[in-house]
Amino acid sequence: MTAPAPQVEDLNPHHIARKQFDLAAPFVGNLDDWDGISEWIFTPERTVTVYIPVVMDNGDVRVFRGFRVLHNDTRGPGKGGIRFHPQTDEDEVKALATWMSWKCAVVDIPFGGAKGGVECDPRALSVEEKRKITRRFIASLGDNIGPHTDIPAPDVYTDAQTMAWIYDTYSMMHPGQNNLAVVTGKPLDIGGIPGRSDATARGALMVTEHFLQIGGLPGQRDLQGTTVAIQGFGNAGRFAATLFRDSGATIVAVSDSRGGVYDPDGLDLAAVCAHKDETGSVVGAPNTQALEPKEVLEVPCHILIPAALENQITAENADRINCRLVVEAANGPVTPAADRILAERDIKVLPDILANAGGVVVSYFEWVQNLDNAQWEEHEVHEKLRRKMYRATEHVMTQRVNLAESFEYYQNRWSDLYPGSEPLVTPDMRIAAYTLAIERVRRAAEQRGVWP
Repeated sequence: MTAPAPQVEDLNPHHIARKQFDLAAPFVGNLDDWDGISEWIFTPERTVTVYIPVVMDNGDVRVFRGFRVLHNDTRGPGKGGIRFHPQTDEDEVKALATWMSWKCAVVDIPFGGAKGGVECDPRALSVEEKRKITRRFIASLGDNIGPHTDIPAPDVYTDAQTMAWIYDTYSMMHPGQNNLAVVTGKPLDIGGIPGRSDATARGALMVTEHFLQIGGLPGQRDLQGTTVAIQGFGNAGRFAATLFRDSGATIVAVSDSRGGVYDPDGLDLAAVCAHKDETGSVVGAPNTQALEPKEVLEVPCHILIPAALENQITAENADRINCRLVVEAANGPVTPAADRILAERDIKVLPDILANAGGVVVSYFEWVQNLDNAQWEEHEVHEKLRRKMYRATEHVMTQRVNLAESFEYYQNRWSDLYPGSEPLVTPDMRIAAYTLAIERVRRAAEQRGVWP
């Protein structure tokens, strides 16, 4: 008798975003009138695709494909980064925009979700080619972005310089206006805010610290004595390594797209960073053990920080994860199937819409600063960020406790309304964060109503 073929996990990011939404939806509002509202607040409001002709350095013309998705502006203008990556496609950008809506709602800032991307390999492009792609992309989007409608920010393989090009392009198209607030993550000299560059990592640190302080991980009240492994050594991962180390943790492994390095006694981060700057990769840093790119996810540690791309911890490798706590500094690194496996193994997950929200919180501060023509000090930014991240962590943990205490009621109500359907999943931190966010968006949608 032939054994059944193993079920292939669906790794489409937008399908995963829908699955996460559907797992949380039964715990939100009145199920009797939920279907129509749920479709309203899950479906993206606008998806724009543009084709970008660029004269390359060798004189050839290449056409790149770009996307901008506005998911939901019920609570405020769209907010979300622009990434340059060869695997970027419409479904990825829709998923990222959706996650941004929930992220903004979890930390309670007046934005909705948006995201953008250009399908290109920035590592194979010159600075001049990236500048041309950026300017043509923003020109093609036209008034689909704006300080009060949709505000971009940095993401994978984009940075403050990219944001400066975005600001300048938009400003040239809208002369005589205060256009600084059209984009965040800008250089300090043109309206940027101190503390934006490390905000994603710092927010992840604050969420982790507070989660431990208020008893989220039994027996561990702070970072002293913990070991940490980090997948991804770009902006978020590199800053996270330094910030977690300075807060008492020992960084035992880090990786980038080429591979990783490991030392169970703790990496010399200064040496690893110097090697990365010199060679373009952490691979081969002195006095370290080499790892394959995804092997860093499986090293023994207390805290694992995926800070790379989506779909890194899946049903295939979730049973090999060797930590107590996963802190999602990346967007969508753990799939729904992996969530269930980790939960069964009592591995806690601080979900992306909470753990990596520090970047959008400080982007919000920059937007406010620009609209007010003001300048904030870095210590003010850090303190305001701490208050936001601590409060959001407390709200999500309280939500999880409340859902757990009421789980039997929800389960019975679900079974009565939808007999024969799959049972509800026991609420974890992700479901708690989602229900908190979805309820806030749903309330705003109902209060505003449907126009006309």
